[in-house]
Amino acid sequence: MKEAIRHGVIIAIDPGTKETGIVVYAPVSQSVDWMGILPNPELRDMLVGVNQGCIAIEMIASYGMPVGREVFETCVWIGRLIEACSLPPDRCRKVYRRQVKQQVCSSPRAKDGNVRQAIIDRYPRSGGGKTPQIGTKAQPGPLYGMRSHMWAALGVGITASEIWRDLEVFDG
Repeated sequence: MKEAIRHGVIIAIDPGTKETGIVVYAPVSQSVDWMGILPNPELRDMLVGVNQGCIAIEMIASYGMPVGREVFETCVWIGRLIEACSLPPDRCRKVYRRQVKQQVCSSPRAKDGNVRQAIIDRYPRSGGGKTPQIGTKAQPGPLYGMRSHMWAALGVGITASEIWRDLEVFDG
């Protein structure tokens, strides 16, 4: 992953209690330079010393409903992941799920499946198979290999790149 982190990318993170989805997203080319789902301690160790690009991490929001231990554990990991890198605070942004739904689907009521499909629709149909934007092993598309929490992480990266034009990634 570290080799994919350079000036001009967003490290987009969908945190979880034990594992986290991560995408290194290049907003200028709208390409995914790296993706994965890593155990939280491993990702934290990989982020230590990162001093290029920006981080956009999905943040927990309260909607007035009771939450369980997993939500609080995820909040702890959000802080630990942000703290691990060496980026200044203005290059570490929190993105709320509602923002992703609004930006990617134009509706705060969108579900995860709607967000995934809207992301797919943004990419060229250049691979093989039923969904050429994803493609197949023999004919991969630009989203080949995306799964599970990586979709949410890509939504975070896309949203950050579109709503925060002042991010360091847009500097000359």
